[in-house]
Amino acid sequence: MSTTAKIKVMVVDDHPLMRVGVASIVNARPDMIVVAQTDTGEEAVTLFHQHKPDVTLMDLRLPGMSGVDAILAIRSKYAQARFVVLTTYEGDADIHHALEAGAQGYVIKGMPFQTLVEALQRVHSGRRFLPPPVVRALASRMPDSELSSREQEVLQLLVGGKSNKEIANLLGITEATVKCHVSSVLVRLNVSDRTQAVVTALQRGLVHL
Repeated sequence: MSTTAKIKVMVVDDHPLMRVGVASIVNARPDMIVVAQTDTGEEAVTLFHQHKPDVTLMDLRLPGMSGVDAILAIRSKYAQARFVVLTTYEGDADIHHALEAGAQGYVIKGMPFQTLVEALQRVHSGRRFLPPPVVRALASRMPDSELSSREQEVLQLLVGGKSNKEIANLLGITEATVKCHVSSVLVRLNVSDRTQAVVTALQRGLVHL
């Protein structure tokens, strides 16, 4: 198969070994070729413009610009750009935000490499690729569970172990207002106390340590 007929792939991951491993899997295929690699979201935007890959493999956790922000930046100029997220994040919030940004596939690191190959082929053909564990995580997502930006800030500080008084001081709001936000967060996460809220937030990918 000629190079021009192959699926052109860009790999974006901040772990060198992961990039090398993924590139080896892709380049071993007769129908694919890696045209660019990078460890940052910022450079991914530049390299996309230079190489116009058919599919970009995007990690979510990157130094500086996040994977989601990089997807949004690229799609703002190239609306038809196609992405497969390759990440360790399995929470429904991570998956939801990636798909909302424009990713068409979502693969968890640790899945068989054939899953990655299938994801690239499926997304290249214009279809979505969501393996069963990802579908189950999305299905578990509670309706009306989206947090406001302020609730997200409060949750982040809760996870950091801050008291209501400390949160109030940090955000420049009253302690009573903080209590209202905490109560709202507990309702949206369907939990009964702050400890459960922290555990659930970390499991779902609403907050990362």
